[in-house]
Amino acid sequence: MKHLMMLVSLLLFVGQVFATTPLPGDSVYQFNAKLTDQSGRTSPWSSRQGRVQLVTMFYTSCTMVCPMIVDTMKLTQKAIDEPARSRLDLLLISFDPERDGVSALHEYADKRKLASPQWTLARTEPSEARQVAALLGLQYRKLPDGDFNHSSELILLDAQGRILARTAIIGRVDPEFVQAVRKALGAG
Repeated sequence: MKHLMMLVSLLLFVGQVFATTPLPGDSVYQFNAKLTDQSGRTSPWSSRQGRVQLVTMFYTSCTMVCPMIVDTMKLTQKAIDEPARSRLDLLLISFDPERDGVSALHEYADKRKLASPQWTLARTEPSEARQVAALLGLQYRKLPDGDFNHSSELILLDAQGRILARTAIIGRVDPEFVQAVRKALGAG
């Protein structure tokens, strides 16, 4: 019993140290964006700290490239062996928050079978979307017809929000990127 109490005390101490450890200067979580997910929950982007993330930006009314991006995320996820796969979170952030409200995100997640909690589809305030894209090194511009020209990349973040790797290979698995994901998860 004495050993159990010591273990619990140690775990509580480690948790407090992690919670108060400042983020690295190159962490994307330094930017204090608020994300609202497909269930309507709003939380700071930094709350995703502590887990490896595969992240990109998209918009739900896209019919060409964004579905391919999602499929590539699925293929990348499947290329990771269990139990490491369960430690990988997948985050899609909309750069069209004017049209991508909670209901649009929820419908898209259902339609594409993107099950939470691993898959998060989120929106920010319109003023923050451009800043999030810049932090991730993604570009987009709205076209007159309401569609977007945009970067098509997957970005790997470590548990502290640092960019570890990126790939522009869409539509199939990028073996080098998968290896980076495995390494980030401690599985390869």
